[in-house]
Amino acid sequence: AVQVAESGGGSVQAGESPRLSCEVSAVNFRYTSSCAGWFRQVPGKEREVVATIDDEDITEYQEDVKGRFTISRDDAEAAVYLQMNNLKPEDTAIYYCAAVHGWCPRGAERYDFWGQGTQVTVSS
Repeated sequence: AVQVAESGGGSVQAGESPRLSCEVSAVNFRYTSSCAGWFRQVPGKEREVVATIDDEDITEYQEDVKGRFTISRDDAEAAVYLQMNNLKPEDTAIYYCAAVHGWCPRGAERYDFWGQGTQVTVSS
């Protein structure tokens, strides 16, 4: 069974504001301490964190997206969202949703559950 599944990617114009969604069945958001995050990767580069959110709704953002992206979660729906505003061509990447039990760790490698990723392409 799919445990993490992203949706909402696609091709957009610079300045547009799409939202990515992620359904998480791997972690019971309602009853366990957990962290969810959005990451992105471009060819030839390492996967990088975009934003994370813990079960107290404490969020952290990569510097390049602060003020433009907003991560949120709906524990009742077992969902995590990434609202991306004012997209730039340099935001083009495959975006991944991930989850882990407990507090938000440093490093993508510490997340246990990953989606397949969704491509976001921003054209100028």
